[in-house]
Amino acid sequence: MTPDWYDWHAHYADPTSALSLRLAELRTRIGAALDQAPPGPLRAISLCAGQGRDLIPVLATHPRGGDVTARLVERDPRNVEVARAAVQEVGLSGVEVVLGDAARTDAYAGLAPADLVLVCGVFGNISDADVRATVHHCASLCATGGIVFWTRHRQSPDLVPTICEWFAEAGFAEVAVSTPAEEVGVGVHRFLGTPGPLPADATMFEFTERSRRAGPSLTDGHATVDS
Repeated sequence: MTPDWYDWHAHYADPTSALSLRLAELRTRIGAALDQAPPGPLRAISLCAGQGRDLIPVLATHPRGGDVTARLVERDPRNVEVARAAVQEVGLSGVEVVLGDAARTDAYAGLAPADLVLVCGVFGNISDADVRATVHHCASLCATGGIVFWTRHRQSPDLVPTICEWFAEAGFAEVAVSTPAEEVGVGVHRFLGTPGPLPADATMFEFTERSRRAGPSLTDGHATVDS
């Protein structure tokens, strides 16, 4: 049975849930990155963006929000509708919400490499091999000096230390990573290298059969192909 990714967002209604705590941490980290960003236009992309709850509210209230051209890619049309309504409500003319497969590199053509890259609710729902491949694709999605925000639960088996090693392999420096005690599993890495060309018509990851059947875990789900 295919999970209902739209209904999954109901978990955010509980302010004490792992998802809500993770969302608050992500918003804080995104705001901090905007605080430190150089002057001028900025680009942002969000993979498996869901309803855009992490990025849209920050851009709506941050002084640099108007400098950001963003593309949120999401597969569930109902979530796309919610995200587009949120963008319209706050008047973010530079933000587009695209209905499409966030795993496909072509979804980011023309906007990558970006200054902010969100890969949230993904790493807990794909194979370890696909996590590593996606991390290395981030070296093409992210501009030099840009920031990648990612999530992964800290439960056993805890892949976070290995993910940090893979980011280092790909030319990233660690900015912040949640500790196991925090449980919310938010990672922030800055790209120090020179972005390579983004491969055309490539698939970066595929959700595992378990995730397709049951949906992402409460500790790492964001929701949708993901969200």
